[in-house]
Amino acid sequence: MLHFKLSRLREDVPALLKLAGPILIGQLAVIAFGVLDTAMTARYSADDLAALAMASAIFISVYVGLTGVISALAPIAGQLFGAKRFDEIGEEVRQATWLALGLTVLGSFILLNADHLLAISQVNFDIEGKARLYLSILAIGLPASMAMRVLMALHNAVSRPTVITVVQIIGLCLKLPLNLLFIYGGFGIEAMGGPGCAVATIIINWFWLIITLSFVLFDGFYKSFKIFSRFSWPDWHRIWTLLKLGAPIGFSYLIEVTSFTFMSLFIARLGTTALAGHQIVANLGTVMYMVPLSLSIATMTLVSQAIGANRQARAEEIGWSSVFFTTSLCMTMGIIVWVYRVQLLELYDPPDEVKVFAIPLFLFIAFYQVFDALQITAAFILRAYRIAFWPMLIHAGSLWGVGLGGGYLMGFNVFGNTPEFLQGANGFWAGNSISLGLAAFLLLYLFRRTADRFEKTRPPLLV
Repeated sequence: MLHFKLSRLREDVPALLKLAGPILIGQLAVIAFGVLDTAMTARYSADDLAALAMASAIFISVYVGLTGVISALAPIAGQLFGAKRFDEIGEEVRQATWLALGLTVLGSFILLNADHLLAISQVNFDIEGKARLYLSILAIGLPASMAMRVLMALHNAVSRPTVITVVQIIGLCLKLPLNLLFIYGGFGIEAMGGPGCAVATIIINWFWLIITLSFVLFDGFYKSFKIFSRFSWPDWHRIWTLLKLGAPIGFSYLIEVTSFTFMSLFIARLGTTALAGHQIVANLGTVMYMVPLSLSIATMTLVSQAIGANRQARAEEIGWSSVFFTTSLCMTMGIIVWVYRVQLLELYDPPDEVKVFAIPLFLFIAFYQVFDALQITAAFILRAYRIAFWPMLIHAGSLWGVGLGGGYLMGFNVFGNTPEFLQGANGFWAGNSISLGLAAFLLLYLFRRTADRFEKTRPPLLV
């Protein structure tokens, strides 16, 4: 039986917005970090900007995959919070910290030995050296970043994302002066250029961790979780439970990141104008993506809490309410972007030839937003049910197979029968949109089947 009532939107939408609002602000603050790094390094030198671009691409791929694994704590702790098994949340946090420690060792090894990855770009020795230094510096901050992801998952699980958002905004305020100091030099510190961004970032990462840990330690809200009540050695059963859910989530994140990365690399073959037009539209799409992402994280929190409280029908109601609201909102956003496409392009002030190239791509953003909202909402709902393996396979088949594969066939007119409108960058965007539509259909079907099974069997909450 499908549990969805329009009348429930009055209750569910405010609850979603209460959680998603702070998450969205925090996500935009994090995006602003990258904008500041790019803008300020670009003013220093072109070589440093190239090194930043190379190193950032490697770091993001590593970081997203590793933090995806840690994010498994959120639905598990959310279910425990809904079940009011508060003391077990502390144990899960301690075990997630052990897992984060192991992943930090793996991530640091990759960042400190990235020579083969950097060699792919075949840039000159100076640029490669700056990129290597950038990654080496970020390795120092990786322990703080991974520990912070544990705390972020905890706060999302217990409906307290505002704490993290406030800390992120404070970090953003520190980013500008720290970037100025380490990129351009001052107060006896030599100018570092692009690698100076990394120094600023790791200082903020450790600051975030210390502030958030202090808040958790001294705020009375967290005492019932007994996070610091005792020391725990690794519990391999609990860690395996986190890995079973987290590894597919991390791989799904990696699939999403790499599918867009390779899409850009293929479009680069079409020339600088095509790549510039694509980059503008992709940048705008990334900012818009933060809206359904924030709502999806909020949805996962509320659904997992309802499942933990053994309110299976209510969990499904919240899920469908979010699907309806998030998709409607993103559809509206897509229409607005299409109507004001020219004005939005003017904000980037590109050359005229880039404007002409980018305009048709805005049509795909309208479709892209709707399908992306459907698939990401469904994926996060399934994570609340602790299901991530099948969504990972769906993402791999759709985004890599249909999206990249189909985009390549259309974009480069491999078979010679692709309509002219779907050739070039349009073909890649069309393939990506179709792949998201396919993923959305399959994930929503999986959600429907899963909700039915949970309502019938009411499986016990295991950790």
